[in-house]
Amino acid sequence: MLAVFKNGGKQYLVKAGDVIKLEKIEAKVGESITFSEVMFLGEGKENSVIGYDFVKGAKIKAEVVSQQKDKKILVFKKKRRKDYKRLKGHRQQSTTVKINSIEAR
Repeated sequence: MLAVFKNGGKQYLVKAGDVIKLEKIEAKVGESITFSEVMFLGEGKENSVIGYDFVKGAKIKAEVVSQQKDKKILVFKKKRRKDYKRLKGHRQQSTTVKINSIEAR
């Protein structure tokens, strides 16, 4: 079964057993989490459900695999002929989760 859920302003297409990287979620490694903002459930054309906002009674259960930082992103600003240059960077924090099950009522 496939499902599309919303997290952190983005949508993710997943199935049971997938490992995906999301924006930082406040949970410890090994902890179980549930996503309830499911937008689509489907198993082919005949057995798919699309919610107006979200599919009622649908949940995605997942387990936190790791908490990490991504690669460094450099932000460079420059104004020509004005002797203005700025270089800043940051490392975005992310969470890796494993999808255990997709439940629909």
